[in-house]
Amino acid sequence: MPPILHVCITCRAGQPLAEDAAPAGRHMHSAIATHPNADAVELREVSCLSVCDSGCAAAISMPGKWTYLLGGLAPAVAGDLLAYARLYAAHATGTVLPSKRAPSLARMVKGRLPA
Repeated sequence: MPPILHVCITCRAGQPLAEDAAPAGRHMHSAIATHPNADAVELREVSCLSVCDSGCAAAISMPGKWTYLLGGLAPAVAGDLLAYARLYAAHATGTVLPSKRAPSLARMVKGRLPA
């Protein structure tokens, strides 16, 4: 069973949004869903993770593991995020040390919740 990745599809990444434009979070979700390694996660849409000024937001969780709230994401890092998800799934508690993350994800963890 892969980790669940909730991606905020309403996220505007702290930027104003034109009436006819899709939110940055929707683009982030699409980039993950269409990535060749999308099977690394069970992708779910969510409305607002309350990390509005920190770029696109997501939360990753699995039973018995920490849940991590992630921010500062962008569609361009979808592959790195999926690689992170594989490391998260492989670790007993879900902890992925910063030294094991791609440089693009160095400051993405905004918080964590106990299992």
